[in-house]
Formats: sequence, structure tokens, C-alpha cells
Amino acid sequence: MRHRCLHVLILILLMVSALLASAPDTQHPGAVDTIGPASMIRPVPEGHSFPHGTVLHYDAEWRLWKAGTATMRIDAAGPEERVTASADAIGVVAMLYRVQDRFESYFDRRSFCSLSLTKRSEEGLHQRHTIIRFDQVRRKSILDERNLRNGQTKHTEQDIPGCVTDVLSGMYYLASLPLEPGSASMFPLNDGGQTVNVRAEVEAREEIKTDAGTFRTVRVQLSADAGVLKNRGKVWIWYSDDPNHTLVQVRTRLFWGTLNIRLARIDHEPGH
Repeated sequence: MRHRCLHVLILILLMVSALLASAPDTQHPGAVDTIGPASMIRPVPEGHSFPHGTVLHYDAEWRLWKAGTATMRIDAAGPEERVTASADAIGVVAMLYRVQDRFESYFDRRSFCSLSLTKRSEEGLHQRHTIIRFDQVRRKSILDERNLRNGQTKHTEQDIPGCVTDVLSGMYYLASLPLEPGSASMFPLNDGGQTVNVRAEVEAREEIKTDAGTFRTVRVQLSADAGVLKNRGKVWIWYSDDPNHTLVQVRTRLFWGTLNIRLARIDHEPGH
């Protein structure tokens, strides 16, 4: 995922995937690490509730162009949590480069360890179906991918440090943390390739206006210890400053310009 820079221009989820794995590793000596010096996944906090049945809709804008839309939701699935998401290019961007991607991630409700990540991607002439399984016992991420145009398959295995998160469930993992300004945490993230250590530093509180309303938020800057975009840009995520920690906005500033992703609408299914 990290080498597909064009995707970063188009889609919120692929943008988050690329930047979590490859943003610059910037040190901030004034921050206090709330978890500890080691990169780790902290278990789900006692009393934490997931926003089941809540569908988040986002719009992506690049250089005043509306580039894409995305949705994300989480639902209970037995002892696991299931995260689903979609990402589509629209407007001029869609005319230049067709994108329709669907994602599904499962993680353990107690440990927050990722169990699997499935992607069905249609990007230009490329159509792929990818399944990534996380084997904590063997400490491996196992990737199986099929090219839907020519039938070619790929199988790879990479080492992981036991419990990891992925690019989709990682958004909910961040939301489960305290997110107090001045605090920071580090956690391992894997997308089927090399595991990277992501650092999340909570910088400040800020009011953000979107089509979904005006939110009091906390701004989190992300950095990582590896990736092809290292030292070429920055990425921030804004979560609502309340117990829900709703993902309100994402912004990345890279050599090709600034991409903004903002919450456009929140839907709540009946019964949730």
C-alpha cells in the first residue's frame, strides 16, 4: 500500500493507510508517553463502548477539487469487532482514475489485536482481492492476493511482534486512547508488509467546522519509523473531544499539496 502514492491523492482510507505507514518520524521531547517507551497495543479500556450501527460519511478535497467519498462503520461480530469501509473517487478525479474500494477488518474485542483485513480494490486497470490474516501464535502476517483481471495469485508472510493493529481498525484503536493534549503513544501497525511503529502525539484542542456540524476536537499528529514518504510530509487526525472520539477530520500535507478529509454526515441505524 505504501508505494501507491496516487491513492493518497484520491481516498481517505488509502491515504490513512499510506501515511500511517510512512509519515516522517519526528521527535517531540516535550511529550509525555502515556503507555510507555515500547511500541504496543493496549487492551480495550474497561467500560469502553464502540459506536455500533453508526455510519460515518466523509468527503475528500484536494486543491479545491472534491476528490472522493468514504464511509466507515463498526459492528459487533460475536467476540470480535467488525469494521467495514468504502472509498470511491468522484468528479474529475474519477474521470482520470476510477477507484472503488471496499474494506473489512476484524479485531479481538478485548485485546484490540487485529485478526484479519480484507480488501477488494478496483483502481484504474487494477482489480485485486486481498486477504491478510494475523497469526499471533506464529507471529506472522499472511497475505493472499488474487488479481481479478488475469487470475494471478500472490502469497507472502511477514514477521509481526505478536499483537498488531491494521490501517482500518487502527482508527478505532486511536479513538480508545485517552487523547489528552501533551500525551503520546506508540503502537505497531501492519498492512500485510513490514510492521511499522506509529507514534501518535496529541497536540491541542481545536474547534472544527464540517458539513456534519461544529465539533470540539483534539488534534493528533502521526509519525512513523519507516516508509517511502519519510521526511516528505505530515498527517493529522482530529477526534471529537468527548468519550466517543468520533473521527472528524484528516489532513495531510505533502510535496504535492494538502489533502483534507472532513466528516460530511453521521447516520445512526435504528436499534443502536
